[in-house]
Amino acid sequence: MAVIISFFLVALIYAIVGFGGGTSYIAILTMAGTDFKLIPVLALICNLVVVTSGCWQFARSEHFKWSLIWPFCVSSVPMALLGGMMRISERTFMILLGSSLLAVALKLLIVDRFAKRDYEVKPSSRIGALCIGGVLGLLSGMVGIGGGIFLSPLLLLLRWATPKQIAATAAFFILVNSFSGLIGQLSKGIPSDAIASNWLLFVAVFLGGQIGSRMGVSQRVSQRGIVDVTAILVLIVAVRTLWQI
Repeated sequence: MAVIISFFLVALIYAIVGFGGGTSYIAILTMAGTDFKLIPVLALICNLVVVTSGCWQFARSEHFKWSLIWPFCVSSVPMALLGGMMRISERTFMILLGSSLLAVALKLLIVDRFAKRDYEVKPSSRIGALCIGGVLGLLSGMVGIGGGIFLSPLLLLLRWATPKQIAATAAFFILVNSFSGLIGQLSKGIPSDAIASNWLLFVAVFLGGQIGSRMGVSQRVSQRGIVDVTAILVLIVAVRTLWQI
């Protein structure tokens, strides 16, 4: 029950800023002792459930900037598929997982504080977007995250869009990468009954994502303190994961 409640809260919190919550799902599943082969699949499915609603809400509010979005997706989707199809050892998975979670924790605790400052939007680089999308797509497929939590701070630091456009871009980026990465992961022959037995997790993130995405579009919630707590949790799991390798 604790895992289900945790998934609900993660979905709610992350959906506010356009994220799927994949990194935190992975952290929770890792602490719960879930089979490492199943972790990316469950995290990607939960990502899809959460960000689908978020994308719909951002689209209705006209926050999508397609000229910014498509270069990232063109390169990330095939790389996410490739990453998902790659068969890696548990040690390699744990190294990638720990490193990714550590980067996420530092991003949430440090980078966001500087990115919150007012700034003037600058023209984006398509070549730069293609390169960034490819790297993040590969990592997303291998580890089981959507990549938006890395893309968002990069866009904020590069000043390529407004905060709302960045949240919308991250949500769509997570959506397409999670779908592509999931196809790759499923090609490894993950048992369907092992996935179906976790259906309560999918229900929990659906409900949390519905609430969070609406709160995010309304701009009525300040989540700095909650994000700090989440970041500390992810940091602890990252250090614990890397320490045990």
